[in-house]
Amino acid sequence: MDPQTSKMRPPRNHLPLIAVGAVLLLVATSAWAANAYVRVNQLGYELGAPDRAYFMTPASDNDATFSVVNSSGITVFSAPIGPRRGAWGRFTVYALDFTIAEAGEYTIAVHGRTTATSAPFQVDTAKALYSPGIRNALNFYQNERDGAEFIPTPLRTAAAHLNDKHATVFESPEFDNNDLILGDLKPTGAVIDASGGWWDAGDYLKFVQTHSYTVALMLIGIRDFPEQMGARSGASNFMHEAKFGLNWLLKMWDDDTETLYYQVGIGTDFKDNPSLLSDHDLWRLPQVDDTVGGTDPTLIYVRRRPVFAAGPPGSKISPNLAGRLAADFAGCSQVFRKSQPAFADKCLVAAEHVLDLADTSPRGNLITTAPFDFYGETEWRDDMELGAAELYFALATADASLPSTLPHSDPLFYLRAAAHWAHAYITGPNDASDTLNLYDVSGLAHFELFRAIANAGHPAGLEVSPSDLLHDLRKELENAAAQARSDPFDFGYPWGVYDTATHGAGLSVEAHEYALLTNSNSFEAYSRRWAGSILGANPWGSSFIVGDGVIFPDCMQHQVANIVGSLNGQPPILAGALVEGPNSFAATGFLDGMRKCPPNGIDVYKKFDANGALFKDDQQSYSTVEPAIDLTAPSFLMFAWRIAGAPATLLPKEVISVVEDQMNKFEPNPLSPTRRSPARHHLH
Repeated sequence: MDPQTSKMRPPRNHLPLIAVGAVLLLVATSAWAANAYVRVNQLGYELGAPDRAYFMTPASDNDATFSVVNSSGITVFSAPIGPRRGAWGRFTVYALDFTIAEAGEYTIAVHGRTTATSAPFQVDTAKALYSPGIRNALNFYQNERDGAEFIPTPLRTAAAHLNDKHATVFESPEFDNNDLILGDLKPTGAVIDASGGWWDAGDYLKFVQTHSYTVALMLIGIRDFPEQMGARSGASNFMHEAKFGLNWLLKMWDDDTETLYYQVGIGTDFKDNPSLLSDHDLWRLPQVDDTVGGTDPTLIYVRRRPVFAAGPPGSKISPNLAGRLAADFAGCSQVFRKSQPAFADKCLVAAEHVLDLADTSPRGNLITTAPFDFYGETEWRDDMELGAAELYFALATADASLPSTLPHSDPLFYLRAAAHWAHAYITGPNDASDTLNLYDVSGLAHFELFRAIANAGHPAGLEVSPSDLLHDLRKELENAAAQARSDPFDFGYPWGVYDTATHGAGLSVEAHEYALLTNSNSFEAYSRRWAGSILGANPWGSSFIVGDGVIFPDCMQHQVANIVGSLNGQPPILAGALVEGPNSFAATGFLDGMRKCPPNGIDVYKKFDANGALFKDDQQSYSTVEPAIDLTAPSFLMFAWRIAGAPATLLPKEVISVVEDQMNKFEPNPLSPTRRSPARHHLH
């Protein structure tokens, strides 16, 4: 199926004696109609909520109208198109605003100088629309499992990387400017069990950097949305998956020796020994690695994957990792306190220890991955804020005796710490320059701290107030709204940079958080639109989450999906995988073993590339269609928020209500330069 096919309005049957000029006009109109498109949220639109689709036409058509037609062919809504949103390459884009009050299947038809009809879409409750998205996200993580506890699926038939159970530990390597490892790896003498965990992305590396972010969002989702992600959610229960991720993190943080291990495997080669191969030099199924090449010395680090230590036992820990690990382990204490108290105690002790060791005066690059620029994070105060806020909740909400070995048992200790780091972030160099994603969790940390302050009864002497947190959240959202006003498709993040799709999910979450805390709908429409932006209501007409909709990436840069999965959107697919999304370039690099995709070599999205952005569905293009565990993480929170509307637990004792005229006193910030996420790792 050609994802860009658009249905044309049928021609009139009776055309008496048309002048030559009229004939030419008819021919031109038909040509335009064949190249006009309606872009919709492919998962559908929420019942009774005002929402928006988009009409792309190669010719201005200010007088056109559109209609929403149900599955019986009855028009249930009609209106003039508009407003005109701007230009996208050779297309003029118009908004199609509508509200539908009855559940069912619909299409949108545009009538005018150019015509187009959308693909069918659903209008229903948020639960009916978005519950499959949460189930698909869980499926993605289950298929990313490494080690003996893999889950058999149509894509996974064998365990992988069992040699990780006895992995040799090395010091952090040094790299040249081309990310080549200098010299040889230097063993520390330690051997650890680094088995389990999820592969990071389309390759088989494992990073604490992305794991810690993913697990934090999972645990908050389970705690806040038990009907959508917790024990009461049925097929979308993330409890087992979150514990699977926690178990790996508890191996990578050795609490007894206070040693952090931050990476398993290498993705770059050696400057002085170029014959040594790494993960990114091969295209294969993961179960091959334990024995690949037999005794071939060039493949030693593929068979026996190195583990890197962040420093000697007891050393200070990079604050980005310390903060997120503390959030993970404190979230573990909250989620498993009743059902598995011994496990919760182990997590809570680890959380306090790791946060106490945070290096809060870091010099040089933070520790992220080896090399640093695979995930070049620069902000860390937000991570410390999140870790301290979750430790507050772990202590304040525990309804049983806590371990006597805890360094700090007073929840207010961590509330003050969270407020301190929130203030440091707000007054720091990166304030409001990004929104919720791997590189900046302030949009989540501020929300957690706001609730913690309310839960504690608004104690005096904190370095930030709830109003400060709201103001900072609003700054981030105002920046996104300014970006959206300049974009023909209302997207709150630039299309031509890295990590576009995951930013859309994070923005949708932040907008809903703000709506709850202010009892305001200031950004509620944007919350729906930003979800729609990554689900098909974009220039390319593709959902950027596999399986969520009918048009989505078929050719991901993901080894298992490419080797075992289908190349046409039919099962088996890696459902739930959220990909990079549009970018400024499409990466290239073919490896032996790749199945060429698309099989016919046709780039069906090319004609929609414009305004400095492109989207290419090709197995070589890690820059547009590689999925990752961190990229996917905000999607399940986005879906859970849209379904539930508000967290089920840990609600504030009181919520600050800001009336509309007070909110109008916040001056919209000029669009600050958005911090571009650095290039994630890729396959050479």
